[in-house]
Amino acid sequence: MQAIIDGFLKFQQDAFPKRSELFRKLATSQNPSVLFITCSDSRVVPELLTQQEPGDLFVIRNAGNIVPGYGPEPGGVTATVEYAVAALGVSDIVICGHSDCGAMTAIASCACLDHMPAVAGWLRHADAAKAVNAGRGHESAQARLDGMVRENVIAQLANIKTHPSVALALEQGRLRLHGWVYDIESGTIEALDGAAKRFVPLADFPQTRAA
Repeated sequence: MQAIIDGFLKFQQDAFPKRSELFRKLATSQNPSVLFITCSDSRVVPELLTQQEPGDLFVIRNAGNIVPGYGPEPGGVTATVEYAVAALGVSDIVICGHSDCGAMTAIASCACLDHMPAVAGWLRHADAAKAVNAGRGHESAQARLDGMVRENVIAQLANIKTHPSVALALEQGRLRLHGWVYDIESGTIEALDGAAKRFVPLADFPQTRAA
């Protein structure tokens, strides 16, 4: 914990003064253009891997970068998506999975989660991805996990389209969807090409989008 406190003190003494004008503007308003949905995994830092400043990204993080389909009892993710699209007017939504994802590993390996019933219930929102991935042949456990990570991104993109605010914005042509998979070891990102239905290197195809 001391390292966290020391980090804040360094921020207050060094980083904050360098961005004082930025924080002055952010003190009363925000205008992010991107809703970035990713995993809670400590190794995935959206602002770091996209090199964005405070105020640039509106971020949702949870186990497995999951977006439950819209339903009669909306939760925190649903409310945050709605706020980002309807109130903040974001122009892009990124759903970003990552390598070595613990949540996807549990699903792909059919791990027993009886001791974590809340986690087990949450991961049911990835059942569509689980079914598709299980129906395919995989050469190894690693290939099965990699496939699960990608299918989950696809499934969560389908889920987010069920949200009324998202459906309306897509219909009006004012919202773009992106599906990414970040590789922790190499620092690379693969992006879903919605038209071709495959993941391609974002560095080679920077205009790629899912929808």
